[in-house]
Order: sequence, then C-alpha cells, then structure tokens
Amino acid sequence: MASTNDLKNGMVLKLDGDQLWSVVEFQHVKPGKGPAFVRTKLKNVLSGKVVDKTFNAGVKVETATIDRRDMQFSYMDGDYFVFMDMQTFDQLHVDRKSVGSTANFLIEGFTASVAQHEGAVLYVELPAAVELTIQHTDPGVQGDRSTGGTKPATLETGHEIQVPLFITTGEKIKVDTRTSDYLGRVNS
Repeated sequence: MASTNDLKNGMVLKLDGDQLWSVVEFQHVKPGKGPAFVRTKLKNVLSGKVVDKTFNAGVKVETATIDRRDMQFSYMDGDYFVFMDMQTFDQLHVDRKSVGSTANFLIEGFTASVAQHEGAVLYVELPAAVELTIQHTDPGVQGDRSTGGTKPATLETGHEIQVPLFITTGEKIKVDTRTSDYLGRVNS
C-alpha cells in the first residue's frame, strides 16, 4: 500500500479488482477551496488502454510489485519466444501475446526488459531504438533521390517499414521500436 502523495511515474497500481495500471503522469492539485487531490493518467499494463483518474490526496492505493529483468532473446520454440536470464541462465518461455509488437524488432541475441507480476509475464520491452539490417528493398530510381520520398523495406525480422530512397539492401539502420520509424544509417 502507498499513499497517493507517494505516486511516481512508472509505479504500478492494483485497482478495480486485480487490474494493473502504470502511472504515466500525475499532478498534485491544491485548489483554493476544498481538499487537495491528485490527478493521474494511468495506462493498463495488459491492454495498453489509457485513462484519467482522480484520487483524493493522502488516500491509500494498492501497489503491485513488478519484477523487471534484462533477458536475452535466445530462439523461437513454436509460438513461444525463449528468453534467458543473464544472471541465473534460467530460460523463460513467453507467448506471442505478451511479446506483442516487440516481436517486429527481436532477433537472437537482443537484450530486452521482461516484466513479470506474480510469475506471469506482463510485457516485453526493447530499448527505444535498435539496429537492424535491411533484408530487401527495391532500388531507388536515380531521379528520385532528391525528392525526399520513402519506399518500403523489409527488415531481417520480416517487419516492413518505410525508409528513404537512398537505402539499399544489406545496409544496417537504426529503427525506433515504438513507432517503426527509420532513424538513420549505422556507420560500420
């Protein structure tokens, strides 16, 4: 249990039964009249739904203990992604639903943050940007290079993103894992 005065960004609360909500932002409000309150923006850990919720100041809320560990993605086992804890070398099988859109950027050897609550995997999170190789893209036409246009490119994970026309097959690029945006070339 924690007081609403102790809220911090990233803290996970257990509300509405057993639903887990992560604090995205919070603001302590002290109006001229009436009691103080805390205005929060909460994100459901499992569904990703974002809601605004107001608490009276000093009210007790139940917190959830989330175990976040950096684990290395090892391989696919059917529909499961197998991650290895780098300290204990234990292997963890994570289903596709828990991995979500992170699967678009996972290759063997990548380190990801795996969040668990009471033994159940909640989500898998990669760094904001990863370096991946272009598996296939059509060549850009000579006259198109100065227009600043984009073309589709398939990454080594099989995920398709938009890249500038000058990018060629086999190049290593940096990709934003939250938006699938091209961020730039990687100098070898």
